[in-house]
Amino acid sequence: MTLLSAQSLCFDNPFGPLLAEISFGLKKGDRIGLIGHNGCGKSTLLKILSGELDATSGTLTLSNQCLMARVEQHLPGELNDCTLLDAVLNALPDSLHQPERWQAEVLLVSLGFDEVAWTLTAGTLSGGQHTRLLLARALIRQPDLLLLDEPSNHLDLPTLLWLEQFLQHWSGSFVLVSHDRSLLDNVTNCTWILRDKTLQFIRLPCTLARQALAESDIADAHRRQTEQKEIDRVAKSAKRLAIWGSVYDNEKLSRKAKQMEKQVNRMKDDQTEVTVGNLWTLRLNGESLPADRVLAMSALQIRPAPDAPVLFELGELQVKSGDRVALVGRNGCGKSSLLQSLWRAFCQSKSPEPGVVFHPKVRVGYYDQSLQQLRDEDRLSEALATFAPLTEEQRKMALIGAGFPYVRHQQKVSTLSGGERSRLLFIGLTLANYSLLLLDEPTNHLDMEGKEALRDTLKTFSGAVLLVSHDRSLIEQSCNRFWLIDKCRLQEWHSLAPVYLTLADVPAPAKVTTSRQYGGAMILPETEEERLLATLLELESKLEEDLARKVRHQKPELQHQWQQQIAQLSVLLGLR
Repeated sequence: MTLLSAQSLCFDNPFGPLLAEISFGLKKGDRIGLIGHNGCGKSTLLKILSGELDATSGTLTLSNQCLMARVEQHLPGELNDCTLLDAVLNALPDSLHQPERWQAEVLLVSLGFDEVAWTLTAGTLSGGQHTRLLLARALIRQPDLLLLDEPSNHLDLPTLLWLEQFLQHWSGSFVLVSHDRSLLDNVTNCTWILRDKTLQFIRLPCTLARQALAESDIADAHRRQTEQKEIDRVAKSAKRLAIWGSVYDNEKLSRKAKQMEKQVNRMKDDQTEVTVGNLWTLRLNGESLPADRVLAMSALQIRPAPDAPVLFELGELQVKSGDRVALVGRNGCGKSSLLQSLWRAFCQSKSPEPGVVFHPKVRVGYYDQSLQQLRDEDRLSEALATFAPLTEEQRKMALIGAGFPYVRHQQKVSTLSGGERSRLLFIGLTLANYSLLLLDEPTNHLDMEGKEALRDTLKTFSGAVLLVSHDRSLIEQSCNRFWLIDKCRLQEWHSLAPVYLTLADVPAPAKVTTSRQYGGAMILPETEEERLLATLLELESKLEEDLARKVRHQKPELQHQWQQQIAQLSVLLGLR
């Protein structure tokens, strides 16, 4: 059954067409990942589908049997002062508030909010809790189709794993806008790729869909090359005949030349289209310092503000060139506060902070997740002036090369979207060489191609990197050291498996070989994977035994907990 269909949807913004001739049919059971580079119109398309925004032209048809709900990217301002229970009930007509109150309470409990939390105001929640609350507001309407606009942004790893499991077990259809490839691969069965103002539909999960599209692009490029050769041949023949017709005053040759010119025009009109693609590639330039360390820390207490409570403590730690350190932990544990403390210590080098020592020749680059390094009142070219001593012409060429046409260079930073601000900050960081990079959630506004470019450039970065991120692919493929902040302590691990287990609150296996600790670094035994597998088998055995009991003797809450842990372990072991 078709839930939603569109025919020739178009949308224009002040800079010209954004979406052109988009047509599709969304069927029951479709679990769609909507992907595309920043600024291509993904959120705009989702707003058009939800009815929040009107298309410039085209038709959109929603089945009478389909109830649709949209999960916003951010908590609406009018909900900040509402209690959690009221925020969920407000998604329904007033007449249903009392009859459906019990359903709202059940939803809140199932999404991790106990009865004590129901009276909290929505504005006091964390980003991950906002996502759960917005899901509850959507689910209270019992929709057939969910529209989710980048729900994984700003989520910590535990909440991201929870979201993944929720979408895996939800029975309805959805359209999910995300740049998280792991999430998309694990929860979707087909992909919409928005590019060149049009929509490509591929009935495959994200990674396989992108591979299929890349193969199609290669075939299109070869076909266009062959067609261009034929166009050039016919055009050359037409030109030669036109010259002969003129020289020999031969009307037949001139007429034939004109016919061939018309043929060339028809061939150009029918020529295979090749995608413009993303013209800018992120490349960070590093310099390696010939020294044992670029940064040393000892006996540090990290606080979000000078008079605030201590978030965590760390002992002696050193960072040298070539180190790519991933800082992981739950939201609010102090990851960003550590990077902010280091940046302040570097900027105030004349009055050094106790416990932080930089190499005398270190050059530090900082990516602030709030993007506050860019001043709202600056124009685009002015914003790059603080990063490197470049001429106006060099800054202009850097902006054009990154996809900001000259007509936009007088725009103020305040008018940019989050993704465009992020790209502008990265342009600034690519203009200089750094021996130490502090990157605080750099993927929050990066599209999938940008994440892959960041991963590749960090792999070969010759300086040192401290990276705060919840992006599993980026951490796994670009980092070689892992710092976990948990229970007000920072520990180093040389494997990500126990880090994921800790963050997912999965209990450690019954028989654990004692790990060794050297200078604060935990060295895991080689049998870690075997222990994870043993834990998985133990949990499956417990679940099987409990399900075999009579219903009145079963423990549903424990069963649900075991099922969650089994799913998490299966992901960690690559069994899903």
